[in-house]
Amino acid sequence: MKQDIQWFDEDGKRVDGREKDELRETSMEIDVLEEAEGSAMVEIGNTRVVASVFGPQDLHPKHLQEPDRAVIKMRYNMAPFSVDDRMSPGPNRRAKEIGLVARRALEPALELERFPQAGIDISMEVIESDGGTRVTGITAASLALADAGIPMKGLVSACAAGVVDETPVLDVNGKEDKKGNADIPIATINTAEEESGRENITLVQMDGDLTVEQVRDCIELAENGCRQLYEMQRETIEQKYSTEGDQE
Repeated sequence: MKQDIQWFDEDGKRVDGREKDELRETSMEIDVLEEAEGSAMVEIGNTRVVASVFGPQDLHPKHLQEPDRAVIKMRYNMAPFSVDDRMSPGPNRRAKEIGLVARRALEPALELERFPQAGIDISMEVIESDGGTRVTGITAASLALADAGIPMKGLVSACAAGVVDETPVLDVNGKEDKKGNADIPIATINTAEEESGRENITLVQMDGDLTVEQVRDCIELAENGCRQLYEMQRETIEQKYSTEGDQE
């Protein structure tokens, strides 16, 4: 039962030792796959996702082409060994739904009109899962798109906030996700020139029963989390190109 779990200790720390508004330990890397046009790996806590991008390229069959923009083909997959209970390999209904959600979160940031009739393939492979796989995948896919040189209005960062023991918390882990009250994943388009705002949110979902005040608190927490992730994304990209410049 949810009420039997001690979600916070006497100091107000969560089950994994974090503050209520603290992200899990996060690392990012780009250009991790040699054969892809762009690739990235993002680790948030014990969740690890590798994203790859192929294209823009000719889209086949031709009846799928759009005359005025590129078409995004999105694949989300959880490796059978990514969870405690081994999963059956291959796509399932949940994977297709998350792939659709991820595509819709990323598309508003992409200048697809520059590549009419083309296709861009994006793949998100979950290597380890401990909560937040869809938001980690979106964050990784945005980095991979930038690594591939796809023109973007800004980087997309994604994060989830949730409620455990009636308390809003940032970046829910696997235990908080499965046995907490609810969670709200969001994605935002971020740029260096301006702060992210509600008009830049490209994804909001909710799973659970929350009060209006809890929803507002969760969205605010998640927006702050997205901004922190964006700073890490930007530093990751800048570090790659500054290193390449030093080698020339």
